[in-house]
Amino acid sequence: MGVPQPTMSLDDFLAWEDRQRDERHEFVRGEIFAMVGARRVHGLVVMNLGRHLGNALDGSPCRVFAESMQLRVEQDLFYPDLFVTCDATDLTTDRVFTAPTLIIEVLSPSTGEYDRSLKFALYRRLPSLKEYVLVNPETLRVEAFRLRDTDWVVHDMSDAAVLTFASLGCEVAMADVFAGVSAA
Repeated sequence: MGVPQPTMSLDDFLAWEDRQRDERHEFVRGEIFAMVGARRVHGLVVMNLGRHLGNALDGSPCRVFAESMQLRVEQDLFYPDLFVTCDATDLTTDRVFTAPTLIIEVLSPSTGEYDRSLKFALYRRLPSLKEYVLVNPETLRVEAFRLRDTDWVVHDMSDAAVLTFASLGCEVAMADVFAGVSAA
């Protein structure tokens, strides 16, 4: 039997994270996980989505936030690749967001299973969350999980010409999502 690892409170983690220089860490179930650097295609897709989704939301009360923004789910803290919030409190916070409508994760070989399983299970605890989108830049596949009543329904958007964000009433051309990326 292994020795139990010490855990931190969320407040202790936030104070500790403030002292870190160029590193980001997620805080899940009292444990700290270092965020590793992303590949070029990951960065391209995040920037493409952020730019085009932001443009689609111009004039709305919603805003897109990217990788360096913290999202709190109960006592856990994440750095989603992208998320959109329309919540008035979130739109005035400097640091920790709590009420996204949409979360987008761009998959990588090392995080894909985690993003699809445990991370999604934890994100589903957010009462504000209506849509969770997984984008795979290696295969050019996109899955949108949408809350319908009390069930999450998957919509494979991979062969669609546009990526529809039903929770926000907007869309982005799939060619814009994957601009500069080739299928593996």
